[in-house]
Amino acid sequence: MKYMLMTFGGQADLAGRPTAWIAEMIAFMRRIDQELAASGELVFQQGLAEAAQAKTVRPYEGIPVATDGAYADPEGSLAGFWIVDVEDEARALDIAARISAAADAPIEVRPCMDAPPDGFPG
Repeated sequence: MKYMLMTFGGQADLAGRPTAWIAEMIAFMRRIDQELAASGELVFQQGLAEAAQAKTVRPYEGIPVATDGAYADPEGSLAGFWIVDVEDEARALDIAARISAAADAPIEVRPCMDAPPDGFPG
């Protein structure tokens, strides 16, 4: 079963953190990526640029228009993610707990869907 593990925030969340803490957190992220790749559970992972570099496209009078900035509040913006293919939700939560502890941040865990939910047309 595939899950997306998401971390939110930005560089401002690192302000005031000791350089050694940041270095260890980055080293942990590299280790968990290597571990998940070696176990065959990592499908894809990626960190994202700051929310200030984002563009959001919305329909305006029926025409798609791109505007500067993230959809969400930049402080609550998606900062990075992992797609994992694991045996069950418990394993996804275990991985998320390890990342959460290392990053001292919440990690959202959401199942990936291959099709619309039951009951939707199509």
